[in-house]
Amino acid sequence: MTDVITSPNNQIIKKVASLKQKKYRDEYNLFAVEGIRLVEEAAGSAWRPAICFYTEKAAAAKRVQSTLEILAAKGCRIVEVSDNVYTKITDTDQPQGILCVMEKKQYTFSDLQASDRALIVILDNVQDPGNIGTVVRTADAAGCCGVILTKGCADLFSGKTVRATMGSLFHLPVITGVTEQEVAAFLEQRNIRLLATALDASSLYHDVDLRGPVAIVFGNEGAGVSKAILEKADERVYIPLYGRAESLNVAVAAAVILYEARRQRRMAYL
Repeated sequence: MTDVITSPNNQIIKKVASLKQKKYRDEYNLFAVEGIRLVEEAAGSAWRPAICFYTEKAAAAKRVQSTLEILAAKGCRIVEVSDNVYTKITDTDQPQGILCVMEKKQYTFSDLQASDRALIVILDNVQDPGNIGTVVRTADAAGCCGVILTKGCADLFSGKTVRATMGSLFHLPVITGVTEQEVAAFLEQRNIRLLATALDASSLYHDVDLRGPVAIVFGNEGAGVSKAILEKADERVYIPLYGRAESLNVAVAAAVILYEARRQRRMAYL
């Protein structure tokens, strides 16, 4: 049976609205997924849904109805809300009328399938949520076995980050809040080479052998990869710039190097 909430002052609604802030996402161990495509991805994943809200208008769409049925079958509480209530919980400028609150999933290094062809992305102190989400999406598309976010990165579970992943958040392990030392120890234990993107004393990205197990670290938008990680890197790589731009967006750089890795691995089997 579907519940109905029509008051913006309802305590459940207040709690969900508070998830726009990181401290409450951390306190409740919950985050919000909004929009039919993202909610579909969440519903089809192994992540646990807690409660889903929808408006009467949104429920007229068959995709929404089907998604609500999947969520209900998983034990998710389904709640219809009035438009003014949905306005309070939404975090988007053009809401689609469906929002699902999900339980966070905390991955560890043991969740990475670090085979002899492992391809891992590391983001070091990347601050822009959109960049993090786009890199997660790119890593998913490139078939990476996981993404690692060091301490200091923007919150993986913010609304902007989640939207930028386009559902890839639910497809591969993303490890958060680890130190440079923990990352280095894991890679050394698994015999995974660490490559750092840098401009000085670097090799051209397409001249570097990317066929074996490798982790590629991309740094802060302004400062680049931290000195601590650069010192532990087995090799430094760079993407040449031919115009007047000083750098590439971190998500673009990730796409270029990850797909070079895929090209090399494909050619190795021809």
